[in-house]
This record gives sequence, C-alpha cells and structure tokens, in this order.
Amino acid sequence: MPAARFEDALDRLIRRSPGARVLVGMSGGVDSSVAAALLHERGLEVIGVSLHLWEPPQGSPEPSRCCAPEDLADARASAAALGVPYFVFDRQRQFDAGVIAPFVDAYLAGTTPSPCVACNRDVKIAAFVSLCRQLGAAAFATGHYARAGVLHDEDGGARVALLRGTDRKKDQSYFLHGIGEEALSLLLTPLGAMDKPRVREEAARLGLPNAQKPDSEDLCFSSGDHAAFVESRAEGRVRPGAIVDAEGRVVGAHAGVHRFTIGQRKKLGVSLGKPAYVASIDAETATVRLADGGAADALHAEGATVRDVAWLAPRPRAPCTVIARVRYRHDGARAVVTPLDEGARRVRVRFETSARAITPGQACVFYDEADEVLGGGVIERGDAT
Repeated sequence: MPAARFEDALDRLIRRSPGARVLVGMSGGVDSSVAAALLHERGLEVIGVSLHLWEPPQGSPEPSRCCAPEDLADARASAAALGVPYFVFDRQRQFDAGVIAPFVDAYLAGTTPSPCVACNRDVKIAAFVSLCRQLGAAAFATGHYARAGVLHDEDGGARVALLRGTDRKKDQSYFLHGIGEEALSLLLTPLGAMDKPRVREEAARLGLPNAQKPDSEDLCFSSGDHAAFVESRAEGRVRPGAIVDAEGRVVGAHAGVHRFTIGQRKKLGVSLGKPAYVASIDAETATVRLADGGAADALHAEGATVRDVAWLAPRPRAPCTVIARVRYRHDGARAVVTPLDEGARRVRVRFETSARAITPGQACVFYDEADEVLGGGVIERGDAT
C-alpha cells in the first residue's frame, strides 16, 4: 500500500488486549460461525449474538429467510460447539423502520434501493456498537469479506480504515461504507483476507456443525418478487401509469413504477416487435420511458450526482480521483469526485469512461487505488452522455 501501512484490527486488539471480550454477530451461516471460531481459537472471550430482525406477517406468502428458526438454531449450535455464550436480541422494530419502510418508499418513488447498505449502517452495526457499551466488549466481529484496521502513514499519523476483502468475488466492503468511524474503530473482520474455499476448510477443521451449509441468496426478507413485496406493504400508494417509447408515444400501461428499474429488459408488459429496455422512471407522473434495445449508448452516462455521502477517509475539499463502484457487482471505474457543498455530503462524479446503467437509489462507493473505502452515498441521478 503506497505511503501507508495497514494494521489489521484483529491483530492490533490481540496485541493490546489479549483475552478481550468480543461480540460476534452470528447469522447461522458458515461465515459468521468461522469468524467466531477463529476469534475463540486466538484466546478472545467470544459472546455469540444474533439479531432477530424480521418475521413475515401472519398468512404472508413470502417465505422468511431472515431470522428463520433454523438459522437461529444453527447459530446456537455453532456457539455450543465452541462452548461460548449465545444470545438473541430483538431488533424487529428497528429493521422495519430502517430497512423495510425505506425499501418500499424507494421503489414507489421509482428508484432501486440498496437495503443491505441501510441494514448494516442503521440496524446491525448500530446494534453492535450499542451492545459493546452495554456488555463491556472491546470490539465486535462479523463474517463480512472486508478488512478493518488502521492505516499508518509515513508521517506517523494513524486512522481507522476499511479496505476491500482480498477475495474480490466475495468482497462486501461496498455494503459497509456508511457505518461511520466509531463503528469502524470497534469492528473486526476475521475473514477479510480469506476466500470462500478457505473458509469452508476452516469450518471443517474447527468442527463446526454448519460447515457445509449453502450460502444464502437474494434479500433476506423477500423471495425475489420485490414487486409483490412492495405491494403488500404499500397501503394503497401504488399508482398505475403509462409506458412510453423514446418518442413519447404511449405503447402500454403498467400497474406501478415499483415494477421497473433502470436498464430492465424483461417483463416490460409491452411487445414492440424489437428489444427495448427501461431508460427512465418518473414516479410523479407514473410514467415509464423505454428506449430502443439496440441503442447501447443510451444506457451509458458520463457521471452521476450522489447525495447523503458518508466519508470514512478525510472529506475532500477539492476534486479528487477515485475508483467508483455504482452497484455491488460493478468492478469500479476511475472517476473524479467534486464536492457540491462544504461537507462533501453531495458530490458530482465524472467517469473517465462512461459507466453503464447508473441507477438512482443504488449506492455509489468510492475507493482509492490501494483498495481503501473512502466513502459513498446514494445515486440521485445519472448524467447522460
């Protein structure tokens, strides 16, 4: 890492406070179980913690994969295998207010939210910071594939930092960019330098009962039919509207803008005799605008305006060059970030090469060339080429 030395938070804690008490967020999956086992193996006083976040309404067709009884049972079994205390804390009210309600509101407003960002920032991580204070813990750990620690510069300065996980395919730093400096100073990420096969090997070596448990997919509170989920929570706010082509001609009707996202090519509800995709969504007029599927350039943008930016690194006071990721599976593109206000809470992002499918509501996360997470915010709009 140029001009800086990274010190892993776990090694730093063990060196300074051997045997320290650490809370470990245990979801019942293999990742968090291995995180707990590795900390226990290194002599820390581990307390397993699960957060009960969500239960589907009575009679709901949605199967719950969030806080399912079998997941809590798996977490409890892993804690028992390690011989560590295990507790479940109810955070359903916070999850509903901080994740579910904003998720529904965002889709009804014609945007595509990143609920995992909100969940980590406003519910899970916030809960663990609070629990650390209540239970006298020196830190908390998660099974995220990211690296938390301290950066030491050549001048002797030091600050907490978050870096991408070593395994780029599993890296989850994108979802942690908004957690804040206090939480980051308490965070341990034992899996940050591992890949998934290595984690599986460690689970088997450590004798964990869920070593072969499959990874979870999609959102924990929705089976994948996000439109149906939004409708079940919309309370009469769904508005039908028109589907128009690139020239503004009405070519169909829809049952609500929440059923669409920028770049969508399937399930458009119209047949134009040629490929098409969603180019824009106007929730105020309930209008969905399509573009010709052959016009590839129409999905590209030179930049974006990003709001509600949270910075883990020092806030920029002038334009600076970053690697910007505009969605979780985006590799990132070089861009210049220009602050639009004094605190750089709103910025303009200009890409060196145009980026595809800039989607309002998604997170845009900024990195430096050395994989440090600088900050990130919510895409307000894309700037077309």
